[in-house]
Amino acid sequence: MAAVHSFLTPSISTPKPLPQRNVVLYAKPTSSLPFSTPFPSLSNLRRYRFNQRTRISASLTDNLVRFRKSLSDFTSLNYWVVRDYYRLVDSVNALEPQIQRLSDEQLAAKTAEFKQRLSLGETLSDIQAEAFAVVREAAKRKLGMRHFDVQIIGGAVLHDGSIAEMKTGEGKTLVSTLPGYLNALTGEGVHVVTVNDYLAQRDAEWMGRIHRFLGLSVGLIKKGMSSEERRLNYQCDITYTNNSELGFDYLRDNLAGNSDQLVMRWPKPFNFAIVDEVDSVLIDEGRNPLLISGEANKDAARYPVAAKVAELLIRGLHYNVELKDNSVELTEEGIALAEMALETNDLWDENDPWARFVMNALKAKEFYRRNVQYIVRNGEALIINELTGRVEEKKRWSDGIHQAVEAKEGLKIKADSVVVAQITYQSLFKLYPKLSGMTGTAKTEEKEFLKMFQMPVIEVPTNLPNIRKDLSIQAFATARGKWEYVSQEVEHMFRQGRPVLVGTTSVENSEYLSDLLKERNIPHNVLNARPKYAAREAQIIAQAGRKYAITISTNMAGRGTDIILGGNPKMLAKEIMEDSLLSFLTREDPNTEIDDKAISQKVLSKIKVGPSSLALLAKTALMAKYVGKSEGKSWTYQKAKSMISDSVEMSQSTPLKELQKLVDEQSEMYPLGPTIAIAYLSVLKDCEAHCANEGTEVKRLGGLHVIGTSLHESRRIDNQLRGRAGRQGDPGSTRFMVSLQDEMFQKFNFDTEWAVKLISRITNDEDIPIEGDAIVKQLLGLQINAEKYFFNVRKGLVEFDEVLEVQRKHVYDLRQLILTGDDESCSQHIFQYMQAVVDEIVFGNADPLKHPRYWSLAKLLKEFIAISGKLFDDSFMGITEEDLQKSLEQLHQSSSVDVDNFYLPKLPKPPDCFRGIRRKNSSLKRWLAICSDDSAKSGRYRPTTNLLRKYLGDFLIASYLHVVQESGYDDAYVKEIERAVLLKTLDCFWRDHLVNMNRLSSAVNVRSFGHRNPLEEYKIDGCRFFISMLSATRRLTVESLLQYWSSPVESEELFAS
Repeated sequence: MAAVHSFLTPSISTPKPLPQRNVVLYAKPTSSLPFSTPFPSLSNLRRYRFNQRTRISASLTDNLVRFRKSLSDFTSLNYWVVRDYYRLVDSVNALEPQIQRLSDEQLAAKTAEFKQRLSLGETLSDIQAEAFAVVREAAKRKLGMRHFDVQIIGGAVLHDGSIAEMKTGEGKTLVSTLPGYLNALTGEGVHVVTVNDYLAQRDAEWMGRIHRFLGLSVGLIKKGMSSEERRLNYQCDITYTNNSELGFDYLRDNLAGNSDQLVMRWPKPFNFAIVDEVDSVLIDEGRNPLLISGEANKDAARYPVAAKVAELLIRGLHYNVELKDNSVELTEEGIALAEMALETNDLWDENDPWARFVMNALKAKEFYRRNVQYIVRNGEALIINELTGRVEEKKRWSDGIHQAVEAKEGLKIKADSVVVAQITYQSLFKLYPKLSGMTGTAKTEEKEFLKMFQMPVIEVPTNLPNIRKDLSIQAFATARGKWEYVSQEVEHMFRQGRPVLVGTTSVENSEYLSDLLKERNIPHNVLNARPKYAAREAQIIAQAGRKYAITISTNMAGRGTDIILGGNPKMLAKEIMEDSLLSFLTREDPNTEIDDKAISQKVLSKIKVGPSSLALLAKTALMAKYVGKSEGKSWTYQKAKSMISDSVEMSQSTPLKELQKLVDEQSEMYPLGPTIAIAYLSVLKDCEAHCANEGTEVKRLGGLHVIGTSLHESRRIDNQLRGRAGRQGDPGSTRFMVSLQDEMFQKFNFDTEWAVKLISRITNDEDIPIEGDAIVKQLLGLQINAEKYFFNVRKGLVEFDEVLEVQRKHVYDLRQLILTGDDESCSQHIFQYMQAVVDEIVFGNADPLKHPRYWSLAKLLKEFIAISGKLFDDSFMGITEEDLQKSLEQLHQSSSVDVDNFYLPKLPKPPDCFRGIRRKNSSLKRWLAICSDDSAKSGRYRPTTNLLRKYLGDFLIASYLHVVQESGYDDAYVKEIERAVLLKTLDCFWRDHLVNMNRLSSAVNVRSFGHRNPLEEYKIDGCRFFISMLSATRRLTVESLLQYWSSPVESEELFAS
C-alpha cells in the first residue's frame, strides 16, 4: 500500500485558501536562518537542513528538466528546419529599411513588378524575401501590425506546402497573408479556408486590407450567396471561404446542367490552399463525407412506427449496442418482438423491409441525444457540431438517421434522401497541387498528415516564452465528485479575481455546471449551441479575459477570437457603440432570447469613458436620433447593427483626418457613418487604456485559468483548450478533471473498475480526486488507444474513398469536358460512345480465335438492331445470320480492302455522311484506334473482327448523322440536345453507382469472416461496378439519342422526366 501511495497521492488541497500560520518576528535576529527562535534546537536545525536539501533537489531537478528539453530541441529535426528558415528571415529584415522608404504608391506598384518578373522567368522562390518584406510593410501601414520574425518563418512554412504549428495567440491569421500574397501573384488563385462563415468574413475584411492595398482582388464565399456572386468571388486573386462551402461548390459544379451554372475557376479550380485549423478540417471532420442529397419521398410513414417499436425494445435483452462505432445488433428475442409488433414474418423481407427503419430508430434512441448531438428549435432537429459546439442549420444526417431522430422527437419528418454527390475532405483537398495548413495543435498527428497528405508538421517557435503552468490531471471515481470540485475550483479562482474558462463537451454539461455555479451565486457566462448564448458569442469571448470573468464553453475549437487578458478593447468599444446607438436607429427588438442579461457584468469593472468620448457619443446619438426619425421605421435591428459594423470597419481603414474631412463635407446630410467611426476611435482609446490596466492586474493574479472537465478522444483537442491560456507569453494555468464515468471510458469499454477500487482504498471517499504520475500515464494510455482507433477508422475511410476517388475524378473530368468543351468535342464523345457500344456487342458475340460460323451472329444482329430503335428497320430488316456469315467469310478471303469506302460485301452500305476533312479524319482515327486496341483478343480472325467493328461503327454513326441532318434542326439545337442527353444519363448512372458503392462498403465487411480482405474485395467489386456503369451509360446515351432523332416529338418526355 505504501508503494502505491507514493505514486498516487490523494489531493488534500481544496480550492479554498489555507489559513496563514502566525509567525513571530524578532527585531534583532541573531541568525539569517529562518528559525522562529534566536537559538535553534537540534530538531529545528535538522528540519532546516531537510528543507534546504529539498530546495536544492527541486532546483537540480528543474535544471535537469530544462537541460533535457534544450538537448531534445537541439537534436530534433524541427530545430534544424527552423534554423534554416532564419536565413530567409535575415533576408527579409535586410530589405526592410529599403521597403520602408517607399511611398504608398511605390509599395503598391511592387505587385505589378513582381508579376512582370515572374512572366520573365523568375520563380516564386526568387522573389519570396522581397514579397514578404512588402507584405510586412503593408500590414504595418494598413493594420498597424508588423510581422514578427517567427511569423515570417510561419509564412515560409506555409509557402513550402507544410503545416505550421503555431500556438494560440501567435497571429496565424496575419501569417497567412505572406504565402497568400506570394502565390496569388501567379494569377491562378489562392483559397484561404477557415472553419466557419464568421472567420472567413472577418479575415476577408481584416486581412483583405493588406491585399487590396497592394492591388490584389479579395473575394469572400459564404452561405446564402447567389451563383453569380460566387463566380465573381472565385475569380479573385485571393478567396476566403470555409471548408463546407468550398466542398459543396465543387460538388454542385459537378451537377451543373450547363457551363453558365459553374462558379469555380474551371478547368483548373484548385491551385493553392491555406487551411486554417487544418487538423480540425482534415482529421476531426474527415470521418464525415460531404453529401448532396436528392429527395425520395417513399417510406416516410415507416419512421414513426419504427420509433414506437424502438421504445418497446430493452437494451441488453432485445438488442446490444457498441458505443465505439455506434452500431446496434438485435438479439433473437428483439427480432421476434419487433416482427410481432410490426405484424411481419421477416424484418429483412425485400417486399416489406423494416430492418433498416428499426435499426435507425434504435440508433436514434441510444446514440443521438437531445442537447448533445442535436437541439430542437422551431420544430426542427438541428445538428450540433461536436468540434465547435455550433448549430449546423443546413446539414442533415444521411442514411435515414435524421428522419429517425425526427420521429423520436415527434417532429414533422422531412423526405428521405438519396445521395447524388459525395466527397470527403481528404479527397477534396488532395485536388490542390499545393496545400498548406496552420493550427495550434498538429504535432501529435504528424504521422497521419505525412501518410495521408505528404505534409510535414513544423513547430514554429513562439515570439515570447510560454510560461503557462499545466497542472496535473485529477481523477474522480464519480461524475458527481468531479462537478463538485470543478465548481469549488471556479469559486476559489473567482474569489481571487482570476478569469476562468471551463471547457465542457456538451450543451447538457455546460448547463448543469451553470446551475451549480448559480447555487454558489457566482456570476458567469455560458457559450453553447443554444441561440440565446450563440448570439452573444463574440461579446462573451471578448470579456472572457477580464477580471472576475467566468466563462463556460462547450468547445473552443474554431472560435477564432483570442482571449485577451483584461478584455478585447476593439470588441468592448464596439459593444459600447451599439449600446449607445441601436435604440435610436431602430425600434425593432433583437430577435434573440437573452438569458440573464450579461450576468457576469454584475462584477466586471465598468469601462471609464473620457469626457471627449462622451461628447462624441452624445453628438453621434443625437445624429442617430435624427436619422432614426427619418429612416428608422424601415430599418431592421440587423441593418442598424450592420451599419455600425461598417462604420467601425471604416474607422480601421480610413485615416482620422479623412474621416473628419468627410464629416465636414457632408455636414448638411447627417454623415452618420464617419461620425460613428470618429466616436469609435475615441472610445477605443479609452477601452485600450482600461484593458491594459486590467490586463496588468490579471497577470499579477496569475492570468487565465482553464479547466477541462473531460478528456477528449484526442490529446490534440485537449491541447487546443489548454492553448487558450498563456498566449503571447502571458501567465496562465490549466487543470483537467476527469471522472471514470465520463463518456470516453464508457464508449471504448475501458476497464476502470481497478481505478475506482484504488481510489476507494486510498481516500475512503469516491468524491475525492487522486493525482500522480501513475494515474496520468494510465489515462494518457487510454487516450492514445482512442487516438489509434480513430486513426484506423479514418485510414479505412480514406483507403475505401481512394477507390471512389479515382472513379469520381474520371466521371467529373468527363463531365467538365462535356460541359465546357466545344461542339466538335461533344460530337466526338458521341461517336466514341457509339463505337464503344458496337465494340461491346462484337466482343460479346465474336471470338477471333474461331471461324465466323462459330460466332453468335444471330444474337449480334439482334443486339445491334435493338440499340437503333426504328432507325435500322429499312436497312437491316432482311439481313439474316447466313448473310452476315457469308459476307465475313468472303471478307476474310480478300487480300485488301479500301478503308475510306469500306463496307461488308452484300450488306447495306452506310449512308454517305463522312464528307469533309473533319469527318473523314474522325473516321480514320477510329480505325487506327481499333487496330491498336490492346483489349481485343489476338487470333487468326482478328482482322475480320476489326473490320466488322469498323463497318458496324461506321454504319451506326453515319445513320445517326443522316437522321440528324434529315430532322432539319439547326446545329445549336442539336448540340444542346446531345449535351443534355450525355449529362443526364451520366448523372443518373453515377447517382445509382454511389448508392451501390455505399451498400458495397457496408457489405464487404462480412467477407472478413471468410478470411478475405474487405478492402481488396471492395476494390475488385467496385471496379466491376464502375465498368458496368460506364457501359450502361454509353448504351443508354446512344439509344436515347437515336430514339430522339427518330421521333423528336415523341421523345420530349425524355427531358421532362
